[in-house]
Amino acid sequence: MQHFNNQQIQELEKRYRTNLINSLSGFKSANLVGTSNNEGLTNLAIFSSAVHIGAAPPLMSIISRPDSVTRHTLENIIATEKFTINHVNVDIYKQAHQTSARYQNISEFDATQLTPEFLNDFEAPFVKEANIKIGLSLAEIIPIKLNNTKMIIGKVEWIIIPKESIEHDGKINLESAGTIAISGLDTYHKTQQIERLPYAKSYQ
Repeated sequence: MQHFNNQQIQELEKRYRTNLINSLSGFKSANLVGTSNNEGLTNLAIFSSAVHIGAAPPLMSIISRPDSVTRHTLENIIATEKFTINHVNVDIYKQAHQTSARYQNISEFDATQLTPEFLNDFEAPFVKEANIKIGLSLAEIIPIKLNNTKMIIGKVEWIIIPKESIEHDGKINLESAGTIAISGLDTYHKTQQIERLPYAKSYQ
């Protein structure tokens, strides 16, 4: 087994350290976040930080990296207070990954040939090719002082999902929707359900 203490981690070569720490949390969700600015220019970016915050009210969050460079997603969310989270699936993961490139004066939708889709009069674009799509309104932005990132919390306003991917009790069958996972910054994975267990109760 390899052991690293904090000092040794800090002394690792930068790219090696980045890959190590980004893989450390295990499998993460792979999502495309869709936004548009006040002029209607769309933006699309891959995020692996989407987190369930609560069910009542329904809240989700993403983490925006430090704004030492232009962060179009963050700027658009602040401006319009709307954004979408779209599950990456097996058919679009290469295009989804390409949205992490630094594009200027062109929408990532156009650059990757993914299709912006405006549904239910919601102001932010969904990804037409995604099977599970979530429309959110901005609820709160929490600055994280330790590393100058920001937690963007959104209230779920719309859920668009294939009927066959919703089980009888509301649980979403992610495999049937083709949803995939990401590890590190650049490795994509199909998933396989092992077993769904009953609600855990104390043995006492």
